[in-house]
Amino acid sequence: MFLRKTTAPSTPAYWEQIDKLKRGIAEAEAIVVGAGAGLSSAAGFTYVGARFRENFADFIDRYHYADMYSATFYPYPTPEEYWGYMSRHIRLNRYGEEPGAPYADLLEIVGDKDYFVLTTNVDHCFQRAGFDKGRLFYTQGDYGLFQCSVPCHRKTYDNREAVLQMAEEQRDLRIPSRLLPTCPVCGKPMTVNLRSDGTFVEDEGWHIAARRYEDFIQSHDGLRILFLELGVGGNTPVIIKYPFWQMTSRNTGALYACVNKGQAVAPREIRERSICLDADIGRVLRDIKI
Repeated sequence: MFLRKTTAPSTPAYWEQIDKLKRGIAEAEAIVVGAGAGLSSAAGFTYVGARFRENFADFIDRYHYADMYSATFYPYPTPEEYWGYMSRHIRLNRYGEEPGAPYADLLEIVGDKDYFVLTTNVDHCFQRAGFDKGRLFYTQGDYGLFQCSVPCHRKTYDNREAVLQMAEEQRDLRIPSRLLPTCPVCGKPMTVNLRSDGTFVEDEGWHIAARRYEDFIQSHDGLRILFLELGVGGNTPVIIKYPFWQMTSRNTGALYACVNKGQAVAPREIRERSICLDADIGRVLRDIKI
């Protein structure tokens, strides 16, 4: 059992930590990347500030919310208004901007290694950046998929065409009623395939990816594994952070690395086999390549 109190390892010079991480990557027989929202933020997918204001000024004026994330939970009076916001949100974050340099740099760093990616991000940046689909597990869903809101069945549907049409045809911050997505099986409203409650659909593709991840971990048990955690916060630590700590603790050949501005910590139990970089992820990934 890990102690509740976590501490950052004694902090040597930044470049010493970078060199240690470079050696860890070079010596690793496998790399497991755990990625949270901080990685996408480093790549420019920020949900606050100028990017939010530039793309949603009209919504902000009407609803007065402070960021893109909270806007997805706003109690819109009608489904037409909800999809007015969500269609623009998904168009921007899933179908609009291309993944930034941190994703390309990470792919270059791990591309020649035996790797797997576990991520809570739902923006699909890994696959869009060129990572092997068979080495990705999106645990929390995908902005690019619809599911039945009930759900009456365990299947998801590509939503690109529908979302882009909603975003294009919306007027006065709402979509035409004829564009409201409905389940092809029961006729109830569709929703986005995101894990927020017990209605989240884990479809066949989700389960295939889960089995691939489990097989990867089991087949590399006892080997020199680098658990590389990037931008994982404290909202859902049971998905990436705690399992990475536990697997590092069990495997004496493993190395744990955490890169997260303001949240780079590791438990004392694995401190000697941890690298904690309290720094911008984009900068760290660039510097690893030098």
